[in-house]
Amino acid sequence: MPTDPAPGPASEGRTIVFVHGLWLSSASWASWRTRFEAKGHTTSAPEWPGMDMPLPQLRERSRGADRVDDVGLADIVDAYARTIRALPQQPILIGHSFGGLIVQLLLDRGLGSAGVAISPASIKGVNQLPLSTLRSGWAVLRSPANRHRTVALSRSQWHYAFANTLTRAESDELWEQHWAPTPGLPLWQAATAALSSHAANAVDLTNSDRPPLLIHANGADHTVPASLSRAIYEAQEKTGAVTEIHEFPGRPHLSAVVEGWQAVADDALAWALRFPTRPLSGQQHLNAVDNAVNTAVSNAVND
Repeated sequence: MPTDPAPGPASEGRTIVFVHGLWLSSASWASWRTRFEAKGHTTSAPEWPGMDMPLPQLRERSRGADRVDDVGLADIVDAYARTIRALPQQPILIGHSFGGLIVQLLLDRGLGSAGVAISPASIKGVNQLPLSTLRSGWAVLRSPANRHRTVALSRSQWHYAFANTLTRAESDELWEQHWAPTPGLPLWQAATAALSSHAANAVDLTNSDRPPLLIHANGADHTVPASLSRAIYEAQEKTGAVTEIHEFPGRPHLSAVVEGWQAVADDALAWALRFPTRPLSGQQHLNAVDNAVNTAVSNAVND
């Protein structure tokens, strides 16, 4: 377990925006939101585009013709960016898995006072692909057609990818509570980033003005092994911006939900509170950055 972060100055309640990953919904953050709100903070957990509905309805719709299949990383990041810019001040950003990648992309745009990425999906330039990561994403990557499909995880796939430290019965219970069908496109975009000159998961690794970033690495994680989290940390550290990593031995990919999540949550919050917030500003500059990103991603679709 990491040591507690150095205490920062006393602060009033902050706004915290949570970002979920593949095969989860905002409901996966419910316990964290309750815990942080009890401490006087305001929280928000927006859904990805096309997922803003109760989980049972989302699961049912994924089997119908009206499902939303072609939602990519740029669509998701843009949606979160709009939410953040509607706030009076920069929020703390906390994301898990692909949500951790989205946090990094938002920080790269200058959004957020600080960001915590829990077992984050890879940014472009980190080319490690552990076999356990490939197996965890195989539900999507086994077929190029899944680039344009909504994909679900079976109970056994969930157990391997998310909850391998639990018994199968415990994992199945969490699957029933939390699994969400999600588009396959973001995973394909990350997996093929090395082949694209305009990869959707690219960040500016010379951006020394990027807000502070903490990466949580989980020692028993199949989907994002700790070695992969360390590689992302090493790439981000080269920016010169504040970058730290905390490692949690023995924890699986679903670290934010399984037993012991309270210590993970408290570590993330204590670290992020070290960095003051500030009013959102520079709207014209940020819009220009977004336009450039959107143009690049649009070009990438045709790569």
